[in-house]
Amino acid sequence: MFFKKTPSAGGAPEYLIVGLGNPGQQYENTRHNAGFRAVDALAGALGCELKRIQFKGLTGTAALGGHRVLLLKPSTYMNLSGESVRDALEYYKIPVERLLVFVDDISLDPGRLRIRRKGSAGGHNGLKSIIYLLGRDDFARVKLGVGQKPHPDYDLAAWVLGRFPKEDAAALDEACSHAKDIAELFVAGDLAEAMNRYNS
Repeated sequence: MFFKKTPSAGGAPEYLIVGLGNPGQQYENTRHNAGFRAVDALAGALGCELKRIQFKGLTGTAALGGHRVLLLKPSTYMNLSGESVRDALEYYKIPVERLLVFVDDISLDPGRLRIRRKGSAGGHNGLKSIIYLLGRDDFARVKLGVGQKPHPDYDLAAWVLGRFPKEDAAALDEACSHAKDIAELFVAGDLAEAMNRYNS
């Protein structure tokens, strides 16, 4: 598949920052869409709109720390997120080392952050798809806590596709407010500092 390339004022993007989620109104403000929420917060902080349909997703470009970055929200469903990520990386020839993914994590309390340089999918279908299609797991990711299931027998799909209670939503928004700082440190090559600040 060929994509039409249009020049941007600052040249081609050097970094790809992705938020994972499911498209459609029925999934807005669900736990599984925490990644979308973080990238929306980042876009707002950078004065960037994610409205261009490209790479099976919504994209926007922005300047960050002297670099050009592409923000991406895949419009595939979660388990096919890797298609969108792979297409964007290949098109702009962005190395995997310059990929940062924001993703929900049910093992963390709401609003907690955990930044990793690499790692397994941990059962997350979006990460699983990216790892499978890239053939590697050594890309940075920011895990956004959305809380554990209330009891072990609770249906996982029902939990991650459920909406946040107000107090949890406020905690997640607070976590998302750090997206710009984390992304700036990432493009500056200082992910270790981001981990020191936010891996509480």
